[in-house]
Amino acid sequence: MKLRHLVVRADLPDELQPLRIIAMNMWFTWNPEANRLFQALDPILWEATNHNPVMLLSRLQPDRIREIMEDNALIERVRQIERSFDNYVSNIENYSFNLERPIDYRIAYFSMEYGIAECLPIYSGGLGVLAGDHLKSASNLCFPLIGLGLLYQKGYFRQYLNIDGWQQESYPDNDFYNIPITPVGDGSGGQLSFDIELADVPVKILIWKVQVGRIPLYLLDSSHPSNPEAARRITAELYGGDLEMRIQQEIVLGIGGARALYLLGLWPFVYHLNEGHAAFAAFERIRQTMTIYKTSFEVAMEAVTASTVFTTHTPVPAGIDLFSQELVEKYFRKYMESLGMTVKDLLGLGCASPEDKTSPFSMAVLALRLSRGVNAVSKLHCNVSRKMWRSLWPSIDDDDIPIGYVTNGVHIPSYLSKEMSDLFDRYLGEGWIEEPDNAKVWSRVYNIPHDQLWSVHETRRERLVNFCRRRLMKQMVSGGGSTIDKRRVREYLNPEAITIGFSRRFAPYKRAGLIFSDLERLFRIMSDKRRPVQFIFAGKAHPKDMIGKEIIKKVVHQSRSEGFQRNIVFIEDYDINVARYLVQGCDLWLNTPKRPKEACGTSGMKAAANGVLNLSVLDGWWPEAYDGTNGWSIGGNESYPDSEDEDIVDAEQLYDKLEYEIIPLFFDRAPDGLPHGWIEKMKNSMAKISGYFNSHRMIEQYMEEYYLQAGLAHQILGENKLTRAAELSEWKRKIRSLWKEINVLEVSVPSSDRVSLGQTLQVTASIQLGKLGNEEVVVDLCHGVLGQDGDSEKLLNRNITAMVSEEQISPGVWRYKGNINCEETGVFAYNIRVLPFHPYLFNPLSMNLVAWG
Repeated sequence: MKLRHLVVRADLPDELQPLRIIAMNMWFTWNPEANRLFQALDPILWEATNHNPVMLLSRLQPDRIREIMEDNALIERVRQIERSFDNYVSNIENYSFNLERPIDYRIAYFSMEYGIAECLPIYSGGLGVLAGDHLKSASNLCFPLIGLGLLYQKGYFRQYLNIDGWQQESYPDNDFYNIPITPVGDGSGGQLSFDIELADVPVKILIWKVQVGRIPLYLLDSSHPSNPEAARRITAELYGGDLEMRIQQEIVLGIGGARALYLLGLWPFVYHLNEGHAAFAAFERIRQTMTIYKTSFEVAMEAVTASTVFTTHTPVPAGIDLFSQELVEKYFRKYMESLGMTVKDLLGLGCASPEDKTSPFSMAVLALRLSRGVNAVSKLHCNVSRKMWRSLWPSIDDDDIPIGYVTNGVHIPSYLSKEMSDLFDRYLGEGWIEEPDNAKVWSRVYNIPHDQLWSVHETRRERLVNFCRRRLMKQMVSGGGSTIDKRRVREYLNPEAITIGFSRRFAPYKRAGLIFSDLERLFRIMSDKRRPVQFIFAGKAHPKDMIGKEIIKKVVHQSRSEGFQRNIVFIEDYDINVARYLVQGCDLWLNTPKRPKEACGTSGMKAAANGVLNLSVLDGWWPEAYDGTNGWSIGGNESYPDSEDEDIVDAEQLYDKLEYEIIPLFFDRAPDGLPHGWIEKMKNSMAKISGYFNSHRMIEQYMEEYYLQAGLAHQILGENKLTRAAELSEWKRKIRSLWKEINVLEVSVPSSDRVSLGQTLQVTASIQLGKLGNEEVVVDLCHGVLGQDGDSEKLLNRNITAMVSEEQISPGVWRYKGNINCEETGVFAYNIRVLPFHPYLFNPLSMNLVAWG
């Protein structure tokens, strides 16, 4: 039986029609007034729809609409929000690049997930929330960004616990017509779509659009009714299914995303791959370039890789997507044949050891080889990544491996409480929200009176407690709890207690159970009635992560045990909304990963903006932020060969910090009832952390260090039908064939190995370049203080000084000179290195060619 469809929704008066437009733009998620307005329309319905304005408007009852129309103050608020929204979307000032020659800097940002709001559940955790924050700040800064992702029918799973505390998963469908997305039209009344082949099966891909302020986010969906059932399931779940499903999703995201941009008539100059999931986008871009310009793969690759940026988020090999060579053969045989190539050519780019037939195909390796701009997401993660991928650059030093870092940041307005936002408006100035990366603005935090800051904080803690009680009651009702249990929920948590939050993905390395290492000591800490302590846990384990599920079960069981009931709770179904309550209402944010397995982490940044203090292992972003006055650290920079020893030492420090420093400081109250020492630490945290660890600073850094160079490379190499890209490709071929001729013949200095402080040491080197010209290399003098362990191969704070070619002393041999300014005492060392140089190379280290003296 075939059914005919119709759409039923509330008939809004003309005065309320602007709300439909505003509801379809994610701007409402970070505009406090818009958020409050939707809530005011129907507070109960607002909560019931999971803060979804589209669904809220569609479900408003006629009686409530009449009440709204009779409320003149509410109608005036609608008009004000309409004006604010119109001003925002119409005020598009081009970002100033300060360039003599204008460049089209459209940037395509690819991500497997986007955490923009709880009403658009196409995210699982930190990676997606970061991507959402990236788009929001790009919108505020008028960056020319375009987002690409997948639209999931079921999104990520909803979490609930059974009676034993074991995580269960449910997968409710997303109602595409009641969330803030719109189908992209094809110009003839239908939805725009395109075909993609997956293992010889044609699959239709639909294109949808989410408007994030000024930024368009295009989402791809395989649920077209003409597709086979298996194909429709490709975009059913985020990170669902087996490895074959994963490679299908990543083909749709990467190859499909690049084709969608082509179909939409968009030609971004820069591609930014947020994690390796989207690496096939660069490959498809190479195919498009080959087709359009009728050029070779090598030339097209030069043009594409120079303008591709790759952000790696994974500090452990186990987190990398790996596919068997057979699976790659199945999905890419015909694709590679269409390029006049073989799957072996693709494997050569994606396998860490291409000559090994058992070497898996790595999406991260493919992204690394197809990107000239590569960054980790914190300073520590940069060091970890260089070691992790050292085998790809065997010829160069660890410090020279071309992986930089841009430490993550958060979109502060999206996570700031309404009360704290109002306080900032008063004391930081109403324009603070436009300059969240301005340190001078954040220094005004010290002007906030202690009593006002503490009053706001206590209000948010009380709201967090009430929120948790409501959620716990709901959990008990759905879990079949007894009437007595439900009554006791009112006694759970204490609005006056120091409230410690731990909410994140329950991966084993994050050690959610570390706090339970010594139950006797924990009980002693928590049993002081004069200084009440409580913990709130939330988070999901991946459905296939049995160890993570065991950790959740352990936390739940501990929360039910004698002595810990009512003071330790686990909140089910962690999402952006739960996170918002926690980062706004906790006193202390606990983070206990095994160092250095946390690439960055951002929840502590959100907490800091709300005045919550961090207690964290020195991992991820925290080593860059912690200064002793703005929170607490667990451990130092130690490394432990034995994992159990690390747990013991870190647990001991955790208890010591809580028992002897943190809890006493929190309850140290002056005659006015205020914990002034704690409040000072809150202010230090807000002033020193929020001004830097925000997504405005983050994407401005991407622009300055990656996007600008990538866009310039795209323009230069693409001119005159890739003439310069072809020139660069041919030059690289020559350099690789002749590099073995380079030899540092002699290095000399005019003095002995003892130099006076303040003296300039002149170093001369004779270098054999063979058939290469001196303009085709760069010669560097690498110098610095030796490590304290006397390692003759390791320099601390290495300095690089360019040497100058003075003359050709014989055929193919050149003399170079350079200076070392000896401005410190100690044992120094130096060496000569030779790197290839070409004006279009942009990064000489990327060729993995170096000759040492």
